[in-house]
Amino acid sequence: MMKKKQQGVHDKMKRVLITGKNSYVGNSFADWVKDDPNFKVDKISLREDTWKEHDFSSYDVVLHVAGIAHQKETKKNKEIYYRVNRDLTIEIANKAKSEGVLHFIFISSMSVYGIEKGKIDEGSLLNPKTNYGKSKLQAEEFIKTIRDNVSFKVSILRPPMIYGNECKGNYQKLSKIAKFTPFFPKYSNERSMIYVDHLSIYIKIVMEREKEGVLLPQNMQYVNTTKLVEAISKVNEKKLFIIGNFNWLISFLSDRISVFTKVFGDLKYNNSEDDINPNEYNIYNFNETVKITEKVNRR
Repeated sequence: MMKKKQQGVHDKMKRVLITGKNSYVGNSFADWVKDDPNFKVDKISLREDTWKEHDFSSYDVVLHVAGIAHQKETKKNKEIYYRVNRDLTIEIANKAKSEGVLHFIFISSMSVYGIEKGKIDEGSLLNPKTNYGKSKLQAEEFIKTIRDNVSFKVSILRPPMIYGNECKGNYQKLSKIAKFTPFFPKYSNERSMIYVDHLSIYIKIVMEREKEGVLLPQNMQYVNTTKLVEAISKVNEKKLFIIGNFNWLISFLSDRISVFTKVFGDLKYNNSEDDINPNEYNIYNFNETVKITEKVNRR
């Protein structure tokens, strides 16, 4: 039976359950608020079915971060994307609602749009091309059907590429390139990215305000790939020569080869699509985020 929470006017503490004990985003958020008296955070693993016996009724917020990502998709692993990213999300959301959790936050992905280059705004189509993107979107579609703006508020976050200490994915690939290559092409592009601490602050704001709907957090400034590689090289004290006159070739290749599109193409959110002011959660400038990330990774 669903329990009603009796929360006093002066009781501002958020009791948060993170579903996904080894999640990069979840662990980063837990670390960010660990000394904040207004947050009490627990984490549970979803690798076994023991989570089904865990009582959700004492929590104000479920932050669902567990998922499958950063794996090469094959026919053999197709099923696991839907089992984890979609079906498990549905089970967690149903349990959270039935046990009286007031706020459900789902970490989705920019991949639900299914594009590798372009500008995304509120009119952009949702047309994922990968099993990762499709499974995330199907999970989104379900939790939207059970939301209730009084008793079960739902927030769906679609972050772009996340980077920071011990991050996975494309940032690490660019970091390796920056540390070993003596040359890199000069090219003008803009990509949405978000530093992991900025995302943690953003999630904190969403919890405090009980902000609902689809949300698009990102760094205040778009990232230029050449300047990113240059910044990484500088922090690691590596000489890097930026060479011009290759724009025509890069443009040609990025229209035809996926890896060039991912590195050099424009892929960004419209800055006006999210009404949480970027000044509230962007506490570092871009170069500072790279410096922090790289210096920590070098330890």
